[in-house]
Amino acid sequence: MNDVAEAAGVTKPVLYQHFRSKRALYLELLEDVGGRLREAIDEATAMANGPRDQVLCGFRAYFTFVAVQQPAFQLLFGGGARRDEEFADAVRTVEISIAEAIAQLIVVKGLDDERRLLLAHGIVGLAEGTSRYWLAGGMSGTADELAAQVAVLAWAGLRGVEG
Repeated sequence: MNDVAEAAGVTKPVLYQHFRSKRALYLELLEDVGGRLREAIDEATAMANGPRDQVLCGFRAYFTFVAVQQPAFQLLFGGGARRDEEFADAVRTVEISIAEAIAQLIVVKGLDDERRLLLAHGIVGLAEGTSRYWLAGGMSGTADELAAQVAVLAWAGLRGVEG
């Protein structure tokens, strides 16, 4: 908490005026990081020109977030957040929120809402798993290059989906 207070330019007592505990602060950080990631994806897909471009723009936003906000991504999806049930629930809430947004973008005639949500969770997992590997391997290539490759994979898979 001393480090957080110092980084924020406040004293530790001031920090505790805003957060009951370290847990409360950590939960707030998880929510904030998750919200920023979701917002980046939402903004990128909203500006896209059609479904295929939405896939590319969504992955580009995700991987750019990872590249620029590595500590934030690791805070959210690192092992520490998943070892505690309350923190893991907060991360699941973020994943669900992103998947729900992506599900709205999957338009396949005859495909029901539950199946769209299932596919959207697969896309979220694809982005997260790819990001973990990318970070662990020293981030070879750019976020744009990675997005282009993963978007081709996802788009090919989505095009094969039938309702």
